[in-house]
Order: sequence, then C-alpha cells, then structure tokens
Amino acid sequence: MCGIGYATAMTTCPENKYPPILASASPRRQELLAQVGITPDHIIPADIDETPQTGETPRQLAERLATEKAAHIHAQHPDSFILASDTVVALGNRILGKAATPQEAQKYLGLLSGRRHKVYSGIALITPQGKKISRVVMTTVNFKRLSTADLDGYIAHDEWRGKAGAYAIQGIAARFVKGINGSYSNVVGLPLFETTNMLQGNGYAF
Repeated sequence: MCGIGYATAMTTCPENKYPPILASASPRRQELLAQVGITPDHIIPADIDETPQTGETPRQLAERLATEKAAHIHAQHPDSFILASDTVVALGNRILGKAATPQEAQKYLGLLSGRRHKVYSGIALITPQGKKISRVVMTTVNFKRLSTADLDGYIAHDEWRGKAGAYAIQGIAARFVKGINGSYSNVVGLPLFETTNMLQGNGYAF
C-alpha cells in the first residue's frame, strides 16, 4: 500500500484511478467487502441465466456464473476492475438453488438436516487491462438434525427467501450449524481472504 491513509492512497497510487465495480446486487457481498475496507464505486447486477447446464457440477456452475457475470459487466465498463461472485449450495452433486417458496425451503432444509453439505463460491475478476482471473472456494457445513419446530419456525421467519440452500448462516440459521470446515465468509457469500488476495495480486491498491 502506498501513501498514508485512504485519501493519500487514492491520489498517489495509479492503480486506484480505476473504480472497482461489484457485479452483484447482494447486500451480503457489499457488507463483506466493507468489512475489509472496499467500497465499490458502482453496484451493477449482471442479468444472466443462472440455470445449471446438463452435467454441470456445483463447482463448475459457481465458477461459470461468476465469470459470466464479470464478462457481462466488463463489456459495459472495460476500464474498471470488475468483481463478480456466485455461491452454490450442494448436497453431493445435487444443487440446491435459491428457495422461492416455503415448500421449496422446507424441502431444501429437510435435505440438509443432520448432514454435511458443501458451499462453493466462484470468484471472477477482470482488470482494466482485460486480464481475467477466476477461482472456486469450497466450505463444508455440518447441520444438526432439524426438528419440525426448527423447520416451521425458520420458514415462518422468512429469512430463507432467495437464499441458496434456503438458509443464511449469518442469521437465525446459525443455530442449526454444528460446525464448518473452511471459510465462514464464503458461506455468507464471498470468501474474503481469497478475494482480497486476488485483487491485490492483480494491481488493485487498498
């Protein structure tokens, strides 16, 4: 890092003339980036088809969606750092999407009950020079066995809505988690260690 303080770094580090753009509308990813001192210049969701392809594994899906989101926004803003991510919850090779109805949420949570599952986040970065980098981070999450009261109470709270796998580990669902192996921020929606290393290693100055 060059200069002293954020304002100085912004005026003396040539890398920072390029505004970072987050290709996601997720408030969780914005909060995670703020936690490590990154405030995107723009938040621009990428409108792409997120349907898994035939035979696509959860890892492949997470990386493909992240890279497609980054490419979509880069085409509109070629002179910026574009950061994109996508998170996939999977039980084996079975992908559990974003729950849209109480019935779907109950189905997903019932599958996760008393079992270990994996959370994959694809991260994609495109630099102002057009360099493309991507990687996938995986975390294993172990759920306790959920009672009918657990399921009914959680679904009534509505926290599950729009969440991959029908839960948010940073919310009430934390009480269901016996343990994790890997990055906690990855399960929330963006693995911070890997993301900041990717940015720093490719010319972004904090």
